[in-house]
Amino acid sequence: MKALRAVVLIGITLVTGVLSWAGSQLWNSMGSLPGVPTAAPVVLAIIAVVLAATAISLRARLKAQRERVPGAKGVDPLSAARAVVLGQASALVSALVTGVYGGMGVFLLSSSDASARRGQSLTALFAVLAGIAVMAAGLWIQYICRLPEDQDPSTPVHSSAERP
Repeated sequence: MKALRAVVLIGITLVTGVLSWAGSQLWNSMGSLPGVPTAAPVVLAIIAVVLAATAISLRARLKAQRERVPGAKGVDPLSAARAVVLGQASALVSALVTGVYGGMGVFLLSSSDASARRGQSLTALFAVLAGIAVMAAGLWIQYICRLPEDQDPSTPVHSSAERP
């Protein structure tokens, strides 16, 4: 599995934000722009909390497993892989959603009736912040569950028969 990089998430968020801003302008010129759902930042915050709790649990269990603490509950490799996939998928979707709400928020702040849409732009801001938290938690899970680096290819590997 290839590691997800923060640069990719930032790029997705920026491109989606620009497209959302342009789409918001177009939509508003043809009619009224739909509002930002109030549940958006709440749902994103709940996802961020679940991912952070998963990361904390995995980190503690992996540390206990590495230190060979007696009675420590180990981490099943398949469960760790599932957590990483969940974190990566959540981070990617959150990058899209963060861009959409970021673009809408910028449009709402720059529109002529910005005072009337202040509540909408505040909701969009909270959605962006919660989306950033989801991306951070997803990358944190990936960091916690990373495998140790492979051995340096320049150092020879000796078999047990070749060792003195």
